[in-house]
Amino acid sequence: MAEIKFIDGGVTAPEGFTANGILNHIKASRKTNDTALIFSEKVCTAAGVFTQNRVKAECVKLTRDHVKSGTAQAVIANSGNANACTGAQGYENAEKEAEAVAKKFGISADDVLVCSTGVIGQQLPVEKILDGLDKLADGLSKKGHEEARIAIMTTDTHFKECAVETTIGGKKVHIGTMAKGSGMIHINLGTMLGFITTDAAISATMLEKALRSSIAGTYNCVSIDGDTSTNDTLLILANGMAGNAEITGEGADFDAFLEALNKINTQMARKIAADGEGAAHLVTCNIHGAKDLVTARGLAKSVISSSLTKAAFFGTDANWGRILCALGYSGFDFTPEKTSVWFKSRKGAKRYFEEGVENGGEESKIEVFHDGVPLNFDEDLAKKILSEEAVEIDVFMGDGKAEGTAWGCDLTYDYVKINGDYRT
Repeated sequence: MAEIKFIDGGVTAPEGFTANGILNHIKASRKTNDTALIFSEKVCTAAGVFTQNRVKAECVKLTRDHVKSGTAQAVIANSGNANACTGAQGYENAEKEAEAVAKKFGISADDVLVCSTGVIGQQLPVEKILDGLDKLADGLSKKGHEEARIAIMTTDTHFKECAVETTIGGKKVHIGTMAKGSGMIHINLGTMLGFITTDAAISATMLEKALRSSIAGTYNCVSIDGDTSTNDTLLILANGMAGNAEITGEGADFDAFLEALNKINTQMARKIAADGEGAAHLVTCNIHGAKDLVTARGLAKSVISSSLTKAAFFGTDANWGRILCALGYSGFDFTPEKTSVWFKSRKGAKRYFEEGVENGGEESKIEVFHDGVPLNFDEDLAKKILSEEAVEIDVFMGDGKAEGTAWGCDLTYDYVKINGDYRT
C-alpha cells in the first residue's frame, strides 16, 4: 500500500474544496461562529449515513433525500439549533437553506446538503442564516476550514479535523474531514455531524461502500453516553480533481482509498471520544482473540458504554469486575474462563494528540484478571496507570483470532452539570 501521511487543511485539503464559517447569532448567547459552508468547484459523487434514531431531525430527512441521487456540491451546517421535532415548518426551513445556497452558486438545490446540531424542539431561525449567506459564501477560501470547524461545535471543547495524502493510480489523492461531537453520542451509522471531502475520482456506489465499510470499525465503535442523537450525519463528497482513474469497483485502488479513509476516521473517532462532555480520560478497549470481528467490536463497545466502567475510570479504580460484567451482558458469545484483562497507559499520555505523533512516553501495564481467575495485583501501580489522560483496557480471549477496538471516556460530575441545564 502507498504511504499515507497526515497533512494540514481539514476539509479544504483536497483540490477544489473551499469552506467558511461565520456567526449568525442563531443562539443568542453564542460568541463564536455558528454557520459553516463547504463548497466544491465541481459536482461531486456523494454518500452519507444517518442516525438510526426513529426521531430524525428535519435536516436529516432532507439531506437523506438529496444524497440518494449520488451527487452533491455544497454542504451548509449550523450549530445552536438542531431543527429536530419541528414538523413541516422545520423541513421547509431546511429546504429554504438548500434553495438559497443553490441560487447563490447557480447549482441544483438537490446538490446542497443541509445539517444542524443543537437544541431539539425549537424552530430554526432560518432568516438569520439566509441573511448571512452572502457573507458566508463570499468568504469561502482554502483557509476557511479554520472558521468552519469552529462553527459546527456545540459543547465540544476542541475542534476536530484532520487530513491525509496518499497515492492512488499514480496520482496524489487527499482526504480531509471535520466533525463535531461531545455528548448525546452512541453512534450507529454516523456521528453527530461529520464531513469528509476528497479529490479522488470514485463512483457514488463505491464511495458509499467505502464509507459504510469504514465506519463499522471507527465511528460506530464510539460511545460517550449511550444516547443516539436525532441528528447523526456523516457525509462524504468526492470531486475527482486528483485525476486518478475513477474507482468503479473493488481492487487495489479501492483498497488504497479505503485504507486512507480508515486512517482519518479512526483519528476522528478518537477525537470525539476524547472530548466527551466533562471527560477527564480517553478510554480505549481492545479485544483480542474473539470468535469473529463483529463479536470483537461488540464486546469492546459494551465495555466502553458501561456507566459503571466509565465511573470507575473517573475514580482511577482498577475495578475489573465492571469490565467482566459489561462483557457478560453484551449479547456476544465468549468464554469467561479463557478471558484475561490488562490495564495500560503511557507516561504523559494525552487525550488530545497530534496526528502521526506517538501519544505519550514509556508504556506501563498490569494484568488484573487471568483466564477467568482474579489476580493479586499492585493497586498503587494500577491507579498510577489509570491516572493518565489516555488509558486502555486490553482483553485477551481464547475463542478465536479476531480483534476489535472501541473508544469512550470516563463519566464525571461535569457531564451531569453540562446536561442538567443544556436547554436553558
